[in-house]
Amino acid sequence: MSRKPASLSKPITPSGRKGSHLNTTATQPKLMLYIGFFAVGYMLASAVFMMIQTKLALNAQLVTVLSIVLGAYIAVHKFIKHQQRALDRDEINRLMFGGVIVVWLLTMVYFLGIWVFLFDSISREVLLEMSMQQPLPLISALIMILVLSLVSARISIWAINRLLDPNRKGA
Repeated sequence: MSRKPASLSKPITPSGRKGSHLNTTATQPKLMLYIGFFAVGYMLASAVFMMIQTKLALNAQLVTVLSIVLGAYIAVHKFIKHQQRALDRDEINRLMFGGVIVVWLLTMVYFLGIWVFLFDSISREVLLEMSMQQPLPLISALIMILVLSLVSARISIWAINRLLDPNRKGA
């Protein structure tokens, strides 16, 4: 009779974490709340930077990155406070994509508001004509700001998650 050696380590769950055999879909937190926190943090930071920009000029990309970092901080801080653990890789990815989608939806609403309430018909016509004649600079700028949003969201969520991880603090 062969005897099987006892395993002293905890089994690894499908999420990659060591722990119990509980169903991970039942224990997964809903990230919509934290995506909302991300959006609120982004809007607060954007509003503050808009007020600052009335007094001194700031780089638009810098403002975007700092707003995303503040939104990521608020979302990750609330997640860790509520769940008593750090985000795993799948949750980081879902929070990043959800946060960036919400940021872009808010940006579209903002530009739509500017288009409807601030521009007159002549300004709209000039902007449309200009974008029809040379669409490549506009498209490349949109792609670059999308990439900047995704990269800054990923890096900031990962770094803040690592910084605020309660397991790392205790060790």
